[in-house]
Amino acid sequence: MAKVTLPALQQMKREGKKIFGVVVWDYQMAQIVDRTGVDIVSVGDTVGHNLWGQSNPLEITMDQMLTVTQAVRRGVKNALLSADFPYGPLQEGAESAVRAAIRFVKEAGVDMIKLDGAADFPEATTALVKAGIPVWAQFGVTPQTALAYGMEYGAMNRADAHVPEGMTERLIKEAKMLEAAGASILDFTNSGSVVGPKVVEQIGVPVIGGFGGGPWLDGRVRMANAAIGYSAKALDSDTDNYANVAKIIHSAIKELGEDVRAARQIKGTPPSR
Repeated sequence: MAKVTLPALQQMKREGKKIFGVVVWDYQMAQIVDRTGVDIVSVGDTVGHNLWGQSNPLEITMDQMLTVTQAVRRGVKNALLSADFPYGPLQEGAESAVRAAIRFVKEAGVDMIKLDGAADFPEATTALVKAGIPVWAQFGVTPQTALAYGMEYGAMNRADAHVPEGMTERLIKEAKMLEAAGASILDFTNSGSVVGPKVVEQIGVPVIGGFGGGPWLDGRVRMANAAIGYSAKALDSDTDNYANVAKIIHSAIKELGEDVRAARQIKGTPPSR
């Protein structure tokens, strides 16, 4: 498989080919998804909350994010590698963001930095690009913007969504602002099937989506753990995912325990002589 590049993603957009991204947090998963031909591997800052059990998604630190990203980097050979900032560097200003991004490049070997809430910090996007670091810039409908327009959060993603007056223009303006600031890719959250296609049509860089995205965008990004049902809550879930790894693990460990308690040799070990 050929190494994915940003110009290659631009060409995919021009040709109408969908871009595929996944969020992963460990070396083994990184190796697996890289071999599927995924275009982007993203190290999300929700690792602390979703994988380590941190109660607050803002707890994750810069050093923790670097450690996770280093592990993922070792497993990714072909896809573009992106990493999120933890809460702090972006909010502290453009200079702080550049310093943090340089650490990610030098210490973890990322190909680009993903900026959550980038529409509020366009100067950071410009500063990172000036420093030679590509940016994946997030924008879209947040709980705060939904409240401002008097709509329910997530309503944009419904098939019968009603888009409040002025929201489409605002989101197109934000997308154009981030493109002008130098972003290589945009992440449009809660795009919806009404506004999403309009933004894609008017923006020259790829517009992909995680939460609240859809086939109307240039591509999708999904947490690998969520896609395969790798969480304790999946044990009690009937969601139609691509797999339910939690149930497979649960059954396997129960079987292992039964063999141990019955004094049988356990699977995967050399036979006794």
